[in-house]
Amino acid sequence: MTIEIPKEARQQAITSIERYFRENMDEPIGNVAAGALLGFFLEEIGPLVYNRAVAEVQERLQSRISEIDLEVHEDEFQYWRKFDRQKKGR
Repeated sequence: MTIEIPKEARQQAITSIERYFRENMDEPIGNVAAGALLGFFLEEIGPLVYNRAVAEVQERLQSRISEIDLEVHEDEFQYWRKFDRQKKGR
């Protein structure tokens, strides 16, 4: 699976990589090299991050689904209870 990012986000990521190299490495990195490095990270490490995010979403959804019966539960056989309450109120 190829992870695609929007053109504007890609350019911002390349600019960030260039800045990182300027501020933290002995040699700066050019625009083309930064784009290639970004492509490498997206292809090599991107799926790891993506898969972890999907697993976390699945965990959260499973948790929510396991509690749905509490949120939408309705008691059965309630018809006569409203009449019994009315009789007690007289």
